[in-house]
Amino acid sequence: MEFTLEVAKAEQVEGICNLVNVAYRGKSGWTKETNLVGGDRTNTYEIQGYLSSPNAHLLVASVDGKIVACVCIEKDDDRACIGLLAVHPKLQGDGVGKEILHQAERYASKNLNAKKYIMVVVSQRTELIAYYKRRGYIRTGEIQKYPTNLNVGIPLKNGLTIEYLEKSA
Repeated sequence: MEFTLEVAKAEQVEGICNLVNVAYRGKSGWTKETNLVGGDRTNTYEIQGYLSSPNAHLLVASVDGKIVACVCIEKDDDRACIGLLAVHPKLQGDGVGKEILHQAERYASKNLNAKKYIMVVVSQRTELIAYYKRRGYIRTGEIQKYPTNLNVGIPLKNGLTIEYLEKSA
């Protein structure tokens, strides 16, 4: 199955929100973090904010009109912050995430002149960090307390942290 990222549209906000929440906090798929964080990962207000921000590029991949993957790229000088990367649990493990990440990086280089890609992940997600390391990302050593103020879920374990990964374009 081939996937192509396209710029998200306002009428896709709810579908994007549902996809992200099922991918991050659903019951299946290897990328879920339900054992570490409770509550929704995102909401329609946050997704609408990305769509209206001049520095954010929210991209989606669809199959038969249904959103199956998404990613948000935020420009920060010559850096591209890649986040909200989500693949529907039924498609996880089939290389879709790898392809979406590759397309996101290519988009950031071509359209945003990115020289470096930045990613933020929950430090305790060792399997996810290993996944990104296999794709050329390195740990920067920058670690912060889990950002409960950003309304991205409630930590279920004490001491939850996030860390930054980067990759040169």
